Amino acid sequence: MTSFEKTIQYAFKNKALLNEALTHSSHTGGNKRISNERLEFLGDSVLSLITSKYLFEQLRDIPEGQLTKLRAGIVCELSLFGFAQKIDLGSQLFLGKGEEQTGGRERRSILADAFEALIAAIYLDGGLEEATKFVLSFLPKKEKLTSGKPLFSDYKTALQEIIQQNPDEKISYILESESGEAHNKTFTASALLNSKRIGTGSGRSKKEAEQNAAKEAIKAMGYEE
Repeated sequence: MTSFEKTIQYAFKNKALLNEALTHSSHTGGNKRISNERLEFLGDSVLSLITSKYLFEQLRDIPEGQLTKLRAGIVCELSLFGFAQKIDLGSQLFLGKGEEQTGGRERRSILADAFEALIAAIYLDGGLEEATKFVLSFLPKKEKLTSGKPLFSDYKTALQEIIQQNPDEKISYILESESGEAHNKTFTASALLNSKRIGTGSGRSKKEAEQNAAKEAIKAMGYEE
């Protein structure tokens, strides 16, 4: 069982499916048949089914129109990007040299698509029950669904937009610490405004820790989440 499989808490019987899910088309020399694009197509439907069933069962008094809006918020690119960051999916991808050099491991669309491909790979390897267990670990609880607040936020982008109001300021992030077993690490990161710490957060991946640091910084600066 690889360290990444421990992170996602699923061991593949067919490792080729996992490799396919992690392979971006830029790595295949243009042969999209061996990239993760076909898995992404399937994963989109599997995710929609699992999410729809979850919302249907959790929110029995919510009308169809509102359920549709909630589902759209969960399966949108921004939320999938956040899910992918939680498992540090970008570090696992097979990218072409060009994508590697231009920040493909951090690109929202690439990570969101790869997350859907990973769902499909788990579905094909272990069935709907295993895919459901994986997806449900990311979905918001009932209380969050009915709170009326946004389900997901890209706090790093929001903080950057705030900071850009003053062109002389620069935001950066540093990793403060990491602890725990290899398959269950906790990372702590800080957001720096120039050289001053303005927020600190922890998470299961470096990216999640940075998001939480940005979230704390936004709150400390007096902005709403």
